[in-house]
Amino acid sequence: MTKTERVEFVINTLNNLYPEIPIPLDHKDPYTLLIAVLMSAQSTDVRVNQITPLLFEKADNPYDMVKLSVEEIREIIKPVGLSPMKSKGIYGLSKILIEKHNGEVPKSFEDLEALPAVGHKTASVVMSQAFDVPAFPVDTHIHRLMYRWNLSNGKNVVQTEKDAKRLFPRELWNDLHLQIIWYGREYCPARGWDLEKDVITKRIGRKSVIEEYYKTKKS
Repeated sequence: MTKTERVEFVINTLNNLYPEIPIPLDHKDPYTLLIAVLMSAQSTDVRVNQITPLLFEKADNPYDMVKLSVEEIREIIKPVGLSPMKSKGIYGLSKILIEKHNGEVPKSFEDLEALPAVGHKTASVVMSQAFDVPAFPVDTHIHRLMYRWNLSNGKNVVQTEKDAKRLFPRELWNDLHLQIIWYGREYCPARGWDLEKDVITKRIGRKSVIEEYYKTKKS
C-alpha cells in the first residue's frame, strides 16, 4: 500500500465509522469552548464536562468571570487538576478579552495564543470548532495513532501536526482530527489495546508496532 492509499484507507474507514461526529467538550459559544479546552489539559473530557456546568452557572462570559476571584475559580475547577495554573489562566484571559477584544474571543491564532494559559493546541481547537477555520489540533490520541499508522515518526506533536496537515486534505482537517480522537479512544487506546478490533492499525500499521504488540501478547 502506498502512503496515498494508506491515507485514503484511513479517511474512508473513519467516515464509515463516524459519519456524525460528536464534539467531546460541552459548550455553547466560543468563550465556553475556550474555557473547557483550557481546563481539559492533562484531564479527561468526561471530568471537564462534569465541572464546567458548575463554573458556567456562576460565570459563562468574561464579564462575570472577572467578578470571581482566582481562588473562587480554583475551588470550583479543582477536580480537573492543575487548578492553580488553570484558574489564573481563566481569570487572566477573561480580563484581556474585556480589555482588548470587547469581551469577544478573537478569531486568530496569534491573538488566541497571546492569551494566558492558551497554547497552540487550545487555539487550534477553538479555531476549528468555534470558527470553522481549518486546523489540526494534535492530542495524545492523534500523536499515538499517527505513529502507529506509520504516518509520522512520533518525534513530537509539532512534527505530527506538520505530517497530518501535509498528508490529509485541508478541507477534512476539522472533521478528521475529531474522528481520529474517537477512533483512538474506542479502537486504539494506549492501554488495553486489542489489535483484532483495530482495523486501521491491523491493515496499515507500523511493522515494529505490530511485532511489539504480538510479542507482548505472547509473554
